[in-house]
Amino acid sequence: MRYEIRVDGQMSETLAKVFPELDHVLMAGQTVLFGRVIDEAHLFGLLSRFRALGLRVVEMRQLPE
Repeated sequence: MRYEIRVDGQMSETLAKVFPELDHVLMAGQTVLFGRVIDEAHLFGLLSRFRALGLRVVEMRQLPE
């Protein structure tokens, strides 16, 4: 599964490295991360990392393969 996850604010390069499995771009006050998510456990692990770092996920969607 491929996902796109939008986070409020612009993440630094250092912070983006906490998500090595995802690519990212900065867009209009948001950081858009995207990439392959292996399974549901991986997805929940990503969300836990966002929360632990105090990042607010504003949108998340599965992308077509």
